[in-house]
Amino acid sequence: MTTNSRVAGRRRDREAIRHHYDISNEFYQLFLDSRMLYTCAWFRDPNASLEQAQRDKLDLVCRKLRLRPGDRLLDIGCGWGSLALWAAEHYGAEVLGVTLAEEQVKFAQARIREAGLEDSCRVEYRDYRDIKQETIFDKIAAIGIIEHIGRENYSSYFAKVHSLLKPDGLFLNHGITRMRHWKHTPQWNYLIENVFPGGDLTHISHLIETLEDEHFDILDVENLRPHYARTC
Repeated sequence: MTTNSRVAGRRRDREAIRHHYDISNEFYQLFLDSRMLYTCAWFRDPNASLEQAQRDKLDLVCRKLRLRPGDRLLDIGCGWGSLALWAAEHYGAEVLGVTLAEEQVKFAQARIREAGLEDSCRVEYRDYRDIKQETIFDKIAAIGIIEHIGRENYSSYFAKVHSLLKPDGLFLNHGITRMRHWKHTPQWNYLIENVFPGGDLTHISHLIETLEDEHFDILDVENLRPHYARTC
């Protein structure tokens, strides 16, 4: 890939994120929970409210990452900062969240100040590819990011994540997948053209194979499809 194509790719990524996420925080507050979680909840209790199920989801992520006090956590595509805040407040982690959505950064930084967590939690407007190679994290989370990466970029994406993770660290990748033999539909084409420009999905086996190619050991795979349906 040439320098020009890399620059163009980054520009497309920023424009795609801005198109979808920088509509306004007020718009997303119309249908998201109070923590502004834009991903499927986890209904540990089938009768739980959306608020409780989203809290349980945050806790599930932190437990899967085996977070401990003092762990350095990178949250790639951190959204409105919900996971970053939860990990800092409830698990004592030192968290850096990065996103390309300016509206999300403003919202998250305000929430961090309100919680008095400025010393342990930061959210910045930054491309994950610009994080310096010598910056190493104990744990990395990427919730709902893989849909924006593009299959042709998986290898470089996972390689970058791996380079930011200490040798015995943990990486949690959460995203929407498709069946292996799924075909494009008019509904999907409309979604990609008008709602999620640049969006892309793959099947689980492809993701696992690519992760292993980039030197990750697979420790856990879980399908949250029923929880996603209930969240919607």
